[in-house]
Amino acid sequence: MSELLQGLIRRIFMAAEAVFNRAFGDRMNPLYHLGPITFFLFWVVSATGLVLYAFFDTSVSGAYRSVEAITHGGLGLGSILRAVHRYASDAMVLTMLAHMLRYFAFDRLRGFRWVSWVTGVALLWLVYIAGINGFMLPWDRLAQFVTQASFEWLDWLPGFSGRLIRNFILPEHVSDRLFSLLVFIHIGVPLVTLLLMWIHVQRVPKATTQPPRPIALAMGIMLVVLALVLPVASQGPAELHSASSTLSLDWFLLAIFPFIQSGALAVVWAVVIGGTMVLMLMPWLPPKRSGKTLRQVAMHPGPARVGARHGETLLEAGLRAGLALPYDCRAGGCGVCVCTVLNGRFDHGPYQEAALTAAMRARGQALMCCAVPLEDMEIEVEGVASLAAEDAQALRRYSARVQRMQRLSPDLMLVWLELPAGQHVDYQAGQYINIVLADGEKRAFSFATAPRDLTAPPSTSGDVVELHIRLIPGGRYTTHVFEQMKEGDSVDFEGPLGRFTLHDSERPILMVAGATGFAPIKSILEDAFRRGVRRPIELYWGVRKESDLYLQDLLARWQAEQPHFRYVPVLSDLAPDDPWTGRRGFVHQALLDDHPDLSGHEVYACGSVRMVQAAVPDFLAHGLGEQYCFSDAFVPTARAPAASAPEGAAAPASTAS
Repeated sequence: MSELLQGLIRRIFMAAEAVFNRAFGDRMNPLYHLGPITFFLFWVVSATGLVLYAFFDTSVSGAYRSVEAITHGGLGLGSILRAVHRYASDAMVLTMLAHMLRYFAFDRLRGFRWVSWVTGVALLWLVYIAGINGFMLPWDRLAQFVTQASFEWLDWLPGFSGRLIRNFILPEHVSDRLFSLLVFIHIGVPLVTLLLMWIHVQRVPKATTQPPRPIALAMGIMLVVLALVLPVASQGPAELHSASSTLSLDWFLLAIFPFIQSGALAVVWAVVIGGTMVLMLMPWLPPKRSGKTLRQVAMHPGPARVGARHGETLLEAGLRAGLALPYDCRAGGCGVCVCTVLNGRFDHGPYQEAALTAAMRARGQALMCCAVPLEDMEIEVEGVASLAAEDAQALRRYSARVQRMQRLSPDLMLVWLELPAGQHVDYQAGQYINIVLADGEKRAFSFATAPRDLTAPPSTSGDVVELHIRLIPGGRYTTHVFEQMKEGDSVDFEGPLGRFTLHDSERPILMVAGATGFAPIKSILEDAFRRGVRRPIELYWGVRKESDLYLQDLLARWQAEQPHFRYVPVLSDLAPDDPWTGRRGFVHQALLDDHPDLSGHEVYACGSVRMVQAAVPDFLAHGLGEQYCFSDAFVPTARAPAASAPEGAAAPASTAS
């Protein structure tokens, strides 16, 4: 029964994650960041709570007046702070419940994970206690109801025998000492919660406790908007001589109180204690045999050898051993952690089909964040130089200088980076590099030229790397390139990465590029022409307007010089009366109009996630075999100037679809 329930919830989560991936991209999918979002909300609750506490009167007579003064003073800022404090607490409950439900659905609570699960259950109750206690402090009618009901519920326990509820028989029985106790609880419980949160993440290798900045910013804006649209108001001062018949409850934190009010105290205690015990024992219910033997995993290049515990994924085992493995979402949604299994049986685990297609599985590939070894294994990790060294240097680091810059359009810059004399980057056409910023953040950009000719005499000069950089409004790095970068500047990068490369076959080649997705395509074409590839090649380049076709002369020259090459530009954002005489609409649709049957072709698609996700299913529906469809998606992400997430170029996850 438990497995059926887990399977049902897991399917719901996988479907929801797929929708969110299409909407936000896998890097910004909030379902992949529920834990970090909860941490972020905790800090929001703590920060707003400290500010409110500074103006709060911890006396019976002054509590209500001080809360009202906060709410209606400070030019409305007090009202916003109070509402944000309230709604962040509600949101924290929601994200914690979703986080626990997801881990239950994916059965990530057994074996070595039991510590995280059990502490998670305890954390949930600590958050409820702090939240319920918070509703007692304003000392309005709702606070009176919550306090009296809570004490009445506690009085049912042996040892109290009604002593607590006696404090509310007469108004004079409610003393300032009681309020001091309530305030102490409201400060002490969050401190215990913070300590337990630290313990909670200790068993998670490389645990992240902060969500991506765009998600944090969106959460902050959402809370402020809620505070403005639905301000929190007190429900009249407490009056012990009467009881309110109508109260507005917070159903996120106070859902249990209608049952307490009904008088079924024993039943409520039974449900709470019984439910908590079941949750605590879930890592061992129903009993399952768990192997104690470590599975030995050899990871190439290196090799590095790690031991994987029962139920532990390849990624968890590698990160626990200190290896610098490539990963991002850790949930089977992005494809960054793909590997090739050389030997050994394993369970693929749950993943998104877009990240690990049937063709990839047929080639023996797996996602390290999902794959669980069933015996000793040997795998090859792509995009790393070596995993054997203790410091696990994943990629080679280079330091170059800006040799030249050329602005081809208002938002497109060509940048050439020159390496020191004698230094070379050994890459394949179609791969990319990560620009490393001063604070360690990284930005991905594709090589836009073919690799150096290894058959030519060795050169004493350093390699020159060409990049196509499109300005992203608000983008931290691209704004720097357009407004501050100059020739001679130093640039650090690491690489090469990626597997969006030309495959050997006899099939005609169809290429689809969206905007600066042309950069890796250009690299592949230059390399193919230089190597004398004779296969028919057609390129469909889709942009919004004609000025975005920034290398038309080069493509026209190639079309004239290469008898097997054809180029088709496609514009998507034109007025009906625009004089453009070429193709219009979606670029992948233009390809399908010319090639309704793709069964004999090989397709390479590079562009935004939306373009790739729209194009690939249509290609497959028109007869293209999955093993002959190769794609590379990137996400141009708008950022404030201080943001630090990638904002453009080829993403680190190319896939064969």
